[in-house]
Amino acid sequence: MATPQRMIICCQSFRAAGEPKGICHKSSDGFLQYIEEEVIDRGLDAIVVGSTCLKQCESGPIMVIQPENWWFKGVDSEEKIDEILDGLEDGEPCADYLLS
Repeated sequence: MATPQRMIICCQSFRAAGEPKGICHKSSDGFLQYIEEEVIDRGLDAIVVGSTCLKQCESGPIMVIQPENWWFKGVDSEEKIDEILDGLEDGEPCADYLLS
């Protein structure tokens, strides 16, 4: 299997010890599956992963696209995910949700 061109990382509020905390896991239920399906439908060469806490709780849910190092905040709907993935396809980050 070839190494994917990109990694899409979604904060799932995982903690090393104990239950998830923060808002990312509460506000992004089912989004990993949705993003994975969109990646496949769009033919993007990317892997989708859930992560430990990304330490941006005040801006969550957080989604990161690597290697571009684009960090997106407030990713709490399928519509926002679509806009972010549209920007990825166009080669420009979706400015509306870019974490700066």
